Amino acid sequence: MITGNLRSSYAADERIFDNRNKRAFFIASLAVLALIAGFANDYIVLIACKMGILLIAVVGVNVLTGYTGLISLGHAAFVAVGAYTVTIFHNGFAGVIPDGLMTLIAIPVAVAVSAVVGIVVGLPSLRVKGLYLAVTTLSANFIVIFLIEQDLFAPWTGGMVGINTPAPNFFGWVLDTREEMFILIAAFSVLTLLAVQNLFRTRVGRAFIAIRDRDYSAEILGISLLRYKLTSFAISAALCGLSGALFAYFYARVLPEQFELALSLELVAALIVGGMGRTMGPVFGVFVIVMVPEVIKSIFGLATGGEAGMAQLLAPLQDIAFGLLIVLFLLFEPLGLNHMADRALRAMNRWPFAR
Repeated sequence: MITGNLRSSYAADERIFDNRNKRAFFIASLAVLALIAGFANDYIVLIACKMGILLIAVVGVNVLTGYTGLISLGHAAFVAVGAYTVTIFHNGFAGVIPDGLMTLIAIPVAVAVSAVVGIVVGLPSLRVKGLYLAVTTLSANFIVIFLIEQDLFAPWTGGMVGINTPAPNFFGWVLDTREEMFILIAAFSVLTLLAVQNLFRTRVGRAFIAIRDRDYSAEILGISLLRYKLTSFAISAALCGLSGALFAYFYARVLPEQFELALSLELVAALIVGGMGRTMGPVFGVFVIVMVPEVIKSIFGLATGGEAGMAQLLAPLQDIAFGLLIVLFLLFEPLGLNHMADRALRAMNRWPFAR
């Protein structure tokens, strides 16, 4: 198929932004992020921050499910581990580590702890896969939430009532406004996307893809299923831990109920809608998943005149909308919004010869 991309050297073939449309899209995206940080109102900044936090977690799910082919329904547990690790670390080492360095140490610690938990949860993937693995990861989610809620760990986790979270501090610069937090979240989101895009241009990333396509054949070719499946779980959980750390910094308080099954299903729904196994899939999926409740809320408010008694119907409507989105995309566009965007970009690259 003619794509309109002429590559005359290895360097050109290795570029991430290998045509003008991709470069233009990336530059335009950075411009939009800059405009949001500088000129958007509080509501838009709030929605953008929610998107950024959720995006990093969905990218983590994409590494495991989209690229490695291991189904997980328990990634909210890793987000919870990251959020609580950051908070406990701040509370435990307050006065020992200078405040200006605390955040720089707490985030890597949260990422590392989440990766270790991911490896432990990923051990069953060596023996089971498919639906059985999904149930196993779902059980891990319930176990993590159960431990957080126990009175034994309440002095550190706050138990059922949750725990107050700290504000990030970088060398004395306290990020205590939404605009400042948006800059931090946007930076981590962009770096995460670029890092994952490059990961799948390496030997490790290609091993993940080989396991997804045919794990037994990959093992015959010399790819260690033990090593690479656990590595995939570790990277995926680490990204979710990063998302959890930003979650803790952004919200004033974390509660166990914020990391239950609904969050795991939301991550999977965003990946299905956006497109599994593609770098931009999580971006499209997160945009839709975050905006659908906001659109429903606006339409419902206009239809009911803002009547308080009708607000209880919002949650069921959102659940129905998510379910319809998943079913419709699985039936009519299983490759997600990313595939639809790819078709449009290929047509643009072939212009004026596209038909």
